[in-house]
Amino acid sequence: MYWKSLIACSLLSTAWPGAYALAGGPVNTTSGLVKGQASRLRPAVSEYLGIRYAKPAKGELRFTAPEPVDRSPGIFNATEFSPDCPCNRVPMNNSYLGGEIGQKITVALSQQNNVLDEDCLSINVWTKPETGENKKAVLFWIYGGGFSIGSANSPVYDGSILADENDVVVVSFNYRLNIFGFSGAPGQPANVGLLDQRLALEWTRDNIERFGGDPSRITVFGQSAGGMSTDILAFSYPDDPIAHALIAHSGVASARVGVSSNATEIRNTWYNVSQSMGCGGANAGEETVTCMRTKSHDELLAAIEDRGSSLLGGFTPYGDGVVLPKDIAAEAEAGNFAKIPFLTGNTEYEAGFFFIVAIANSNITTLEELDAIPWDMIRPLGNLLTRIAFTCPAADAAGFRRQHGVPSWRYRYYGGNYTNTYIHPVGSDYHTADMLPLFGTAPAVTGVDDSAFEAEAAAYMRDAWATFAKSPTSGLTDKFGWPTFNPLRRSLVQLSLDQQTEASFTFNWRTDALCDAIVGLSDIAGDISGLFGGIGDRSRLEGLLKRSEELAPLLALLEDSQ
Repeated sequence: MYWKSLIACSLLSTAWPGAYALAGGPVNTTSGLVKGQASRLRPAVSEYLGIRYAKPAKGELRFTAPEPVDRSPGIFNATEFSPDCPCNRVPMNNSYLGGEIGQKITVALSQQNNVLDEDCLSINVWTKPETGENKKAVLFWIYGGGFSIGSANSPVYDGSILADENDVVVVSFNYRLNIFGFSGAPGQPANVGLLDQRLALEWTRDNIERFGGDPSRITVFGQSAGGMSTDILAFSYPDDPIAHALIAHSGVASARVGVSSNATEIRNTWYNVSQSMGCGGANAGEETVTCMRTKSHDELLAAIEDRGSSLLGGFTPYGDGVVLPKDIAAEAEAGNFAKIPFLTGNTEYEAGFFFIVAIANSNITTLEELDAIPWDMIRPLGNLLTRIAFTCPAADAAGFRRQHGVPSWRYRYYGGNYTNTYIHPVGSDYHTADMLPLFGTAPAVTGVDDSAFEAEAAAYMRDAWATFAKSPTSGLTDKFGWPTFNPLRRSLVQLSLDQQTEASFTFNWRTDALCDAIVGLSDIAGDISGLFGGIGDRSRLEGLLKRSEELAPLLALLEDSQ
């Protein structure tokens, strides 16, 4: 009887309309037969969670390139997210200082209640195949977190609303982080976290039609490190990106922070950690790998934290010349990247997020202490960080595309002073703030409904992203009148500016005028983002204020050009 049922389910899954008589009906994938469920947010949407796309990267597979998972002989119950890939979670000790809304948002992003395990390489799908196109455009999501934290399992990134309202299939997945994804281990492939991303994309190409998606219309979109990963894809696979379009939010491959060009630096970081764990240093060479594989993931994370960098740890992608080019900017100038449509942009005050995290993990415990900090002096420094790390690189990335005849668009998200995305004291235009309206999840995360103008602006944004996914070459221009990127024309797309519900357009020079002048100040970006360690550190705060005084003329120019 069991085998008859299994065969029937398998047959159903080859013709998707029958498979979806009930939400979450069985689908036959290369990982095996999977059964999902109705989405909690949108019951008409089928969600499939935690489908393995790679073997658990444990034991001898730790630090190696991912291997496709073997097909499971039974039915996989795809109703729960897999564990997160191991990382040092962002502490949220004082998240209440951000207000009730701010606390809910930061906790939703913090992973504090998520299980960690190296059996984490899984994929999630949201689809509504009974309506709309028979083969829908696909949005393939890559989360951020500095390549050191993050997970697909966040209520912020639930794909149900996009799938329900915009006739697209949404996919998300986990990839390895920190030392597990970017170890620099001797004798091992570099950037295996990026290889995880590629394998997940290949799985999507090979299976998404069975979920009602179109494998020829996959748009990769990601934020922060996910935005960088999205852009990196074009340079790593110029002849076979799989994707037909890219959306890079708040991060691009040519940014001067987040990706290292120094393999020796990454390797030395590996040896420093291996030495601290009793596995030997540089003299031990590849023997360090054998020893490090005997340690638990908790022991590895503790060793990184003990080095004084509890989050980033020094393990990031680096240009190995195989997975990742050694010089992205040179490749971009030469046009050595996939020539597919490109949408990029960032928020008005990206740096606010760094302050939020710093506050949540500081020795500040009261609002009085928090409000006593001279934010009027710190905000200009945050604007400088936003320019160096996000605004100017986005202009460069769009410019490279324009230079080589690739359709590209550029946006800026202003936050709209939305009450259900506002975090005290930085506002609603911080790094990651745009993800809440894009996924439509602010009400579910905070318990506070969108205002009327916020709901309309968010729906407009989702419609624009879905339109780009469906018709990336011309959809944004034909349907919404968005001009392609031109540094000399009014082509910067402004979203959620005050109470506007649709896009407006302005000149790019309003945000880019000083990019050439600050191109060499990436060290300052590192100093400012060092606030991650805790704004409550008095000496660090005093150092920032001193730097603010030193840079006062430049900061004044930046403020004038906002």
